[in-house]
Amino acid sequence: MEKEITAKAKAAKEAARKLAYIPTDVKNNALLAMAGALRKQCEYILEQNTKDVEAGREKGLSRSLIDRLLLTRERVEDMARGLEMLSSLADPVGEMDAMWTRPNGLQVGRTRVPMGVVGIIYEARPNVTVDAAGLCLKSGNAVVLRGGSEAVNSNCAVARVIAGAAQTAGIPEGAVQLIENTDRAAVNVMLKLNQYLDVLIPRGGAGLIQTVVQNATVPVIETGVGNCHVYVDSEANLDMAQNITINAKCQRPGVCNAIESLLVHKDVAVDFLPGTLQRLKESGVEVRGCEKTREIVSWVNPATENDYAAEFLDFIIAVKVVDDIDEAMDHIYKYGTGHSECIVTDSYSKGRRFQREVDAAAVYINASTRFTDGGMFGFGAEIGISTQKLHARGPMGLKELTTIKYVVFGEGQIRE
Repeated sequence: MEKEITAKAKAAKEAARKLAYIPTDVKNNALLAMAGALRKQCEYILEQNTKDVEAGREKGLSRSLIDRLLLTRERVEDMARGLEMLSSLADPVGEMDAMWTRPNGLQVGRTRVPMGVVGIIYEARPNVTVDAAGLCLKSGNAVVLRGGSEAVNSNCAVARVIAGAAQTAGIPEGAVQLIENTDRAAVNVMLKLNQYLDVLIPRGGAGLIQTVVQNATVPVIETGVGNCHVYVDSEANLDMAQNITINAKCQRPGVCNAIESLLVHKDVAVDFLPGTLQRLKESGVEVRGCEKTREIVSWVNPATENDYAAEFLDFIIAVKVVDDIDEAMDHIYKYGTGHSECIVTDSYSKGRRFQREVDAAAVYINASTRFTDGGMFGFGAEIGISTQKLHARGPMGLKELTTIKYVVFGEGQIRE
């Protein structure tokens, strides 16, 4: 196993050397070829995905995890369109974002270059295979992918399809590598491959992310555990607040930008909670609430301290009635994970204060947290949503997969 993984990482490193200076039009044509191949091989991909979904149901995976795993014609088409969108975006490689002249005549410039080889460790989402490969290729990086065992058939199928199409279109052989071994020991090998991997990006639950962060010697960009909140202010439009809450929780609960907690100002709780919690219940959501919430809506289950700290990734929500915006922000400070937070309010001053004082990668006024996404932000796709503060934060697109190089132009200057 270790030899196989090392060999694939080495091949990716060799491909990255050539990929770093491949013209933009070659990369764009490869992305379009990959999109076409996904459409052409859709039946094959769905066949392999069915094996994973059936196995997941037999293992008792939750409804939200099955949804993350499931591919449909529409989702394959979305992956293809994401690649096409990437092909239309500006190439960050070679972008000169600053240049200045020193007193001795030296011209110093700062340009963007690929990172090299990006390792992605992820769980149960076959679309990540496409998003990661597309973003890495467009930004001039080779990629080594290691998906979860739940999606092994899907990932293998997708990787074969897009890697073959990319190579035919002129991308160096080995630029897209998939580690097919699903043994957890494979992850441990990747964590130590400093000789070949330039950066690791984990995408998945808290356990996976912490394993990578705590054990890797390869540099890591930490992506987000999403304990996200909607706070309904005393000056909120309650119809808007209800629609945002339902969307942010129910539209796709198994993803990191879905909300896990709902905070409601005490002055609007009686008017807001009964109808909203009933809609959540009708959507299959288990509601857990504080004592004040349960006084207003008697069928709500009691919430514990652990519920407010949890990333459920499921049809479960924790609810709390708060005295004011300060208590709401204190709650988010205590339990939030720095991912995405929302206030619903008609007050300009409170909305701006919430955006200014809440520490998260994305802070919304009057919009669902489900928009924290590379495609929704106009990046084409994303490699992950970073909740750290070094190098990259929020949805990571093409620019975040590059680093800088200084280029210096002289006329024979020597240092005294």
